[in-house]
Order: sequence, then structure tokens, then C-alpha cells
Amino acid sequence: MTEPPQRVGFLLVPNFSMMALSAVLEPFRAANWVARRTLYEWRLLSVDGAPVTASNDAVLVTQGAIGPEDSFTMVVVVAGLDPQDGRDERILAWLRRMARRGSRLGAVSTGTYHLAWAGLLDGYRCTIHWENLSAFTETFPRLDVTGRLFEIDRDRFTSAGGTASLDMTHYLIGQAHGIDLANQVAEQFLHARPRQGHAPQRMELRERLGVSHPKLLAAIAEIEANLAEPLPRATLARAAGLSTRQLERLFRIYLNCTPSQYYLEARLKHAQILLAQTSMPVLEVAVACGFASASHFAKCYRSLFSHSPRAERAPRPAGPMQVMGQRRAW
Repeated sequence: MTEPPQRVGFLLVPNFSMMALSAVLEPFRAANWVARRTLYEWRLLSVDGAPVTASNDAVLVTQGAIGPEDSFTMVVVVAGLDPQDGRDERILAWLRRMARRGSRLGAVSTGTYHLAWAGLLDGYRCTIHWENLSAFTETFPRLDVTGRLFEIDRDRFTSAGGTASLDMTHYLIGQAHGIDLANQVAEQFLHARPRQGHAPQRMELRERLGVSHPKLLAAIAEIEANLAEPLPRATLARAAGLSTRQLERLFRIYLNCTPSQYYLEARLKHAQILLAQTSMPVLEVAVACGFASASHFAKCYRSLFSHSPRAERAPRPAGPMQVMGQRRAW
């Protein structure tokens, strides 16, 4: 007997990632194509049924509003930039209702925030994009956040976004319809090597920095692991198996800076993420990034970014389709 199609509701949150949406929706479409029957049906939804603007400024027309009578096999929350701005109690109530009705709940990119706000990730593993990871764990310290590419834990699934959503959907299709079909779908997108969920989100340090010296990479790894409580230069050198003089030399040769300069910039970039993605007071952000005083933090921050920590939270400039606060019709 042929099973009925899985009904998928894609809830689009303003500023959602178009890539994250496509990386889930398109494999479902391709699964129908390869199988020559309807395995998946879907609807694009918004909180009020109105079109939703993506982070790339494209506007998508939805097929309806979320409502009390909705019934889906699977619900996927698709979010993107500025997750804190997208919180809506109507969305959270609807997600709880879908959970009570037995829907499998998922999120891509920063959609994980919405499941967490709704209390629907308690007791589940979850993940989120590496750039949001620190802010998310600060906001939800009791959740089991892994930082992996994707997590599928019983009736919850979360993806870090981007191409990780493609890997996750490959796994979901394989779960429901077998690995052969999932692999055929992957080949439709020239996705020759779907990754497992435990794969790292970020490039290896050597690829990201263009550096191959193992002891320098060891020192940088220590820096990234100790942003809240910066290590003294001697401790950093010892951890990498170097003298302080050798450490200074390697940083100057390969990165054209001192270890102290590199460490300071790493801490300030971490602070920039926390300022943009959390409501932590500036002083708390400063302490979380290893600064003893707000004044010293503000001075260093302005020197690197040419604006104050508080200015980091000012409204962003309008996108290319916005003029004087109005969105052009074309």
C-alpha cells in the first residue's frame, strides 16, 4: 500500500535565508521527481499570510497564514539574520500546537531560536550556525547544543544552515524512503559526498588562515578556546611547544602581527557577534571576552571597528531595494 505524502509546512520568518529554504525544499521536490510520485507536499507560510522578505531582499509570496486548524507531518522554521528581531508569540504558540498534534519539528539556520523560545528543544540535541553559537548558548545555557552540521533527535531536527541543510535533508529522505533514493536526489544536485551530521561546520584552521605550520596552528587553537580568559603569552607559547620568542616570530612571519594583536582582534570579533545577537549588557559582553573594564573594551572596540560597542546595536542600513524607508515595488 502506498503511503500518503508527507505534508511539510515551511514557516518563513522575516530576513530568512533563501539558501537554507532552498536546501530543504528543493531536495523534497527532486525526491518527487526521481520517485515519479508525490512523496512530499508543502506550503510556504507566514505568521499573517503576507509575503515575506528574505535576507537577500527577495520577496516570497506565501500560500497562507499559520492557523489553528493546520496539520502537517513536518514543520520547518526558516530564519536567518537578526533572530532576536523575529521573535513572535504567535509563532511560538503555533509551534507548540503543532508539537501537540504530533508534527515533526525542524529548523534551519537561526530557526533554532524559535524552537528554543517555544520550549520545544528541552531534552533534545540541537545545533545552529557557528556565528550564532556563542550567543545561542548564552541565551539557552541548559540546552544540549552541539555545534554540529545538523542534529536529528527523534522528532526534532536542526541544521546550521547553508549547505548543511542539504546534507540534513539527504539524511531525512534516506530515513523515510531509503538511501538509494536519497543518493539519487543528491546526484540531481551534483552533491557527490553528503556529509554526516557530526562533520565540523567551519573550515580547518589551516584552510581558513592559509597557514600550515603545526605549532602556529596549535597556538591559534588555544587562542580560540580561551577568549573569555586570555592566556599569558608564556602559557600560550608553552601550550604550542614554543618559546615566547619563537611564538612572536611565527606570528610575524605568517600573520604579520604579534600574538597579542591577534588575540585582541579575536576577542573583539567574538564581542561583535555577542553584541549583534544577544541582549547582554555591554559590560557583560566585555567580561565574556576577557576585558576587565567597559572603558578599556570600548576603546579597543572603537579602534578596530571605528564605532562604539553600543553603536553595533544600531539599526542596520537599508538594503538595496529600500529607499527612505519604503520598499520599491520592482
